[in-house]
Amino acid sequence: MKKLLLTSDGLVAETTDEFLKMLNKGPEETRMCFIPTASDPLKDKWGVTKDLDRLKELGFQTYDVDLKKENENSLSKKLLDFDVIFVEGGNTFYLLKYVRESGFYEVLLEFLGCGGIYVGVSAGSVIAGLNIESAGWKHSDRNIVDLKDLTGLRLVPFVISVHIDESNLEIIRNAVAKVDYPVVALTDKQAILVENDKPKIVGTGERYIFNTEEQL
Repeated sequence: MKKLLLTSDGLVAETTDEFLKMLNKGPEETRMCFIPTASDPLKDKWGVTKDLDRLKELGFQTYDVDLKKENENSLSKKLLDFDVIFVEGGNTFYLLKYVRESGFYEVLLEFLGCGGIYVGVSAGSVIAGLNIESAGWKHSDRNIVDLKDLTGLRLVPFVISVHIDESNLEIIRNAVAKVDYPVVALTDKQAILVENDKPKIVGTGERYIFNTEEQL
């Protein structure tokens, strides 16, 4: 029974309460693993600083784990002791490469099976979907690692697009018209909450759901 919070822009005011309700203890008692790997290719890591500052403000203490330096055995020893795994944003293709090479997915399934919570930010959310093709739609992400297989972790039955606003909505509409899989596009004030295997959009603003009749 998966517990996920897949955000566009981290724990913003519009979605934080939903996350806090998922916890069975206070932030100060919650062990949180912070995975910054996706941010490695970024020259400006302001997003990492912003999210760490927000987590500290909420009372969480975080422990960094870099997927580049891990394997399935080492991750199993580390991650299963945490309550929350927080996967930071950055380059989606780069992140998925090291998710695969490190054995993170296999350990994550065990972690989720034990009741752990997965929080994704931007790239950390996109990889949770059916595939990561949406990362290249707005030309804001580059396949810098020449990743051939864009299959995602399939934790949810749709593709996730993030950072949607008026400036790029038409680009997204054109992109989803060329594919046949369902797509959920999130603004920075929204997230996808999954509890009891039922996904729903939380936060404020219009919902952008494509290629499916299902409402979240």
